[in-house]
Amino acid sequence: MERRLTVLYDAETIARRNGGLASEIAASAPERLLAIVVLKGSFVFAADLIRALHEAGLAPEIEFLSLSSYLDGTVSSGTVRIVHDIESEVAGRDVLLIDDILESGRTLAYAKDLMAARGARRVLTCVLLEKPGKRAVSVTADFVGFVCPDLFVVGYGMDVAHAYRQLPFVGVVEVDAPEDRP
Repeated sequence: MERRLTVLYDAETIARRNGGLASEIAASAPERLLAIVVLKGSFVFAADLIRALHEAGLAPEIEFLSLSSYLDGTVSSGTVRIVHDIESEVAGRDVLLIDDILESGRTLAYAKDLMAARGARRVLTCVLLEKPGKRAVSVTADFVGFVCPDLFVVGYGMDVAHAYRQLPFVGVVEVDAPEDRP
């Protein structure tokens, strides 16, 4: 099947919103900020946001955390496990968790609870996209790029079968049925 993409959020819109998010985060007056990027889908968003944080006068340290709740790669098990942990001490620091999508909330809630248990002074969360109707656990993001319709999105770091991560925009994959083709 042939796949087409429809742009949901273009590169310029995302860049403007990243600047706005950085200003909002800076206004929260974080202390000894540690930005923790939740991999994999958020890596492009995180890179742009961290540069915007620099422009807003912040200089966070940066770490990477890889979590998984998928058994076979397509269906969530409901249980989150650490694939790759951070190396930095979080006790007494403000932590900013950066993730791509807040959907069920399981991963973000797990990461937030983990950093709080490790003694973070404050755990803030920032997501590029929020799908409010999909929540399975009670968690809200402190900073949200866009409230996203319930569509399967790719691009700007997010993928389907490891494809489309390189796109500079967030898009929706549309599959053409054979009868739709000329």
